[in-house]
Amino acid sequence: MQIYLNQIAHGRSGDKGDTSNVCVFARKPEYYEIIKREVTEKRVKEHFGDMVLGTITRYEVPSLEGFNFVMKHALGGGATHSLRMDSLGKSMGSAFMRMKINVEENEI
Repeated sequence: MQIYLNQIAHGRSGDKGDTSNVCVFARKPEYYEIIKREVTEKRVKEHFGDMVLGTITRYEVPSLEGFNFVMKHALGGGATHSLRMDSLGKSMGSAFMRMKINVEENEI
């Protein structure tokens, strides 16, 4: 079945220039492996499509049961250059949490 990432994770996000970073933390320790399996760089790129023009790098932080995703060229040039209404990293964090992932019923 499909669920939204925010059902098993919470996040923190920010931006620097045209780079957005989103940290995703498992709500329960057992959700970490689901996130590791489902929230790959490729899947994140598919989720954001043309909004993220550069690379997406995932850093694993198992001691915090989380991941840090750094997305380059993701903010339309940055807050002072973009024509987007709200290009800051906080919006990217919210959009990230609406990513759909696949889980088995017995996993959650």
